[in-house]
Amino acid sequence: MSVTRHASVDTVLGALTIVADAESVVGVYFPDHTHPPTPEAIGEVVNEGDDPLISRAARELREYLDGRRQSFDVPVSTDGDEFSESVWAYLRTVPFGETTTYGRIARELGNPGLAQRVGRAVGHNPVSILIPCHRVVGADGALTGYAGGLERKRALLDLEASEDSRLF
Repeated sequence: MSVTRHASVDTVLGALTIVADAESVVGVYFPDHTHPPTPEAIGEVVNEGDDPLISRAARELREYLDGRRQSFDVPVSTDGDEFSESVWAYLRTVPFGETTTYGRIARELGNPGLAQRVGRAVGHNPVSILIPCHRVVGADGALTGYAGGLERKRALLDLEASEDSRLF
C-alpha cells in the first residue's frame, strides 16, 4: 500500500474523500469542494474496508453525522504555514455545539486586523469536520463561506444544535 492514499466514503452529506498519509488523516473533502486537492496530493485509491485508518475515520465521521459522536479520536495531521497551523489549532478548541467568529480567532491569535487572513486559513482547512471549521461564522452570526457549501455548513451546525436551542 502506498503511504499516501484515499478512499471515497458514503455519508449523509455525500461521498467524502478521506486522504491518509502514513498514520494520520491529512484530508477530508466534500464533492465540489472549493479548494480540492490535486490528484498527486491524494495518492492512490484504496477501498475503505482495506485500510484500517481510513475505515476508522469513516466510522467516526458517520457516528458524528448520525449524532452518536461529538469528538474524534482518529489521528489528524496538517501541513500548513505557521499562521494556518495556529488557526487550525484554535479551531480544535471550539467546543461541539458552539460557534466562534473570524474576528474572535484573530483577536485570540493576537491581531484583530487579521480576520480576513483567518478566513483564508479556515477556508483552506484540509481536514473538514475533523477540524471543525464549520463552527466559524461571520461577526453578525451569518453563515459565511464553507468549502463544502453553505447547505452542508448549516446541516453540521444544525446537527450540533440542541433541540431546545438553535445556534441562530
